[in-house]
Amino acid sequence: MSKKASLDHKQLRAIGHKLKPVVTVAGNGLSDTVLQEVLRALGDHELIKVKIAVGDRDTRRAVTEALCTQTGATLVQSIGNVVLLLKRAKQPDPRLSNLMRVLD
Repeated sequence: MSKKASLDHKQLRAIGHKLKPVVTVAGNGLSDTVLQEVLRALGDHELIKVKIAVGDRDTRRAVTEALCTQTGATLVQSIGNVVLLLKRAKQPDPRLSNLMRVLD
C-alpha cells in the first residue's frame, strides 16, 4: 500500500471515530429495508458507521461482507460490532457529506 493510500485510510478512520452508527443490522439480518437505509445513508453521507448486532464474530464478518457486496461500499474499519463503510458519491452534498464537512 502506498504512503498516500495509507494516509487516506488513516484520515477516514479519524473522521469515522467521531461518527455514531446510523443504521443497525439486528435479528432480521440484511432485509431490503436495511439495505435501502444503508444505501440512502451512504448516498447522503459517503462515510457511515453501521452497528452489526447479530451472532458471533464469523456471523458479523459474513454480514459485513454481504453488506459491502450488495451496496458497493468499501470496508474502512471493523471494531467489535461496528463497521465503518465508505462509498463516494458522484455528486456529494456538502451539507451532508461527512467527508466534505471535515474539510470546511
